[in-house]
Amino acid sequence: MNSTYIGKLASSSIIKRYQNNPILDASRVPYPTALVFNAGVTKFNGKYVMVFRNDYGSLEQQTIEAHHTTDLGFAFSDDGIHWEVQPKPCFKLHDQEIIRAYDPRLTVIDGRCYMCFAVDTQHGIRGGVAVTDDFEEFEILSLSTPDLRNMVLFPEKIGGKFMRLERPFTVYSRGGIDRFDMWISESPDLRYWGNSDLLLAVEDVPFANDKIGPAAPPIKTEQGWLTTFHAVDIDPERGKNGWEPSWQKRYTAGLILLDLDNPKKIIGMYQEPLLTPEASYEIEGGFRNNVIFPGGMVLEDDGEVKIYYGAADTIECLATAHIDDLIRLCLKG
Repeated sequence: MNSTYIGKLASSSIIKRYQNNPILDASRVPYPTALVFNAGVTKFNGKYVMVFRNDYGSLEQQTIEAHHTTDLGFAFSDDGIHWEVQPKPCFKLHDQEIIRAYDPRLTVIDGRCYMCFAVDTQHGIRGGVAVTDDFEEFEILSLSTPDLRNMVLFPEKIGGKFMRLERPFTVYSRGGIDRFDMWISESPDLRYWGNSDLLLAVEDVPFANDKIGPAAPPIKTEQGWLTTFHAVDIDPERGKNGWEPSWQKRYTAGLILLDLDNPKKIIGMYQEPLLTPEASYEIEGGFRNNVIFPGGMVLEDDGEVKIYYGAADTIECLATAHIDDLIRLCLKG
C-alpha cells in the first residue's frame, strides 16, 4: 500500500446529486432485503431498466455471513428517477461451488441487454457475462477463471471485437496486498476473452493509494468513450465507519476518456475525483460508510448524463452532469 495518505477530497462542482436521494432502498423492495446498491442501469426497449444487488438477510445476518445472502432484483422506470421494482428477484446463482452472484452491470449491444456480474465461489471470485431479452431468462455466455471482477462491456464492437474493462485480483504479483488496476480485454464472441492490456494503474490516479477498477460501462461520445472508474484510498486513522470493526477505505469515482477507435489509449483523465462521499447518506449510517460506486450511466438527448451509484453499500442514488462538462474535465486533466 502507498504510505502517502490522500487527505480531504471534494466532488466536482459540475455534479448535481438528485435532491430526493436515494432513488431505491430496501423499504421499496417487495420481498426480503436488507441492502440495495451497486445497480446496473441502462435504457432498453424504451424503458430505463435496473438490475440491483439485493443483500436479503437481516443486517445482523449480513455481518455474520459476510454478504453471502445475495440475489439480483429488477426494476424499470419511465423517467430514470421513479422505479417500479418487480415482485421477485430476477437472477440468482447458488450451488455447492457458487456462493452468490452480485454487482451487475448492464450494456445494450445490437438490441440485446448484456449483464456482467461477479460470482463468489469456493475457489475464488469469477466474472460472468450473460444476456437477456426479458430479465426473466438469462443465458450465461462466459465465466472467467479466478480472480476477476468489476467487468463492464463497451456498447458496440470496436475493430470487429467486443471489448470490456475489468479488474483482476493480482495479489501475488503486486506484493500480496490490495494493489488492483484496470485492464482491458477483447473477444470475438463475448465468450472467449484475451489480448488483455493494462489500461490504468493505481499509481496513475492521484486520489487512490489502494486499488482502482471499472465502474459504470462506457458511453460513446464524439470525442471518445467516456467511462467512470472506482478509486480506493486507505487511511488507518478513519477507524470504524460501518459494520466492520475498522473500515479504513474510501471509495470515490474517477473519470477517463478513451479513444474511439483504440480504447486501449487514454485521451484524458480528470485528475481529481468526479464524485466523492460527502452527503450524509454516503458517509454515515450505512453498512460501509465513505463508499460511492457508480454502476450505470445514461446519456440523454439533451446532453444530461444520469450517473447511478451505490452509496455506503446500502442504497442506490443518482447524480447528474452535462456531457460537455464531463468531457471538458477529462481533457483539461
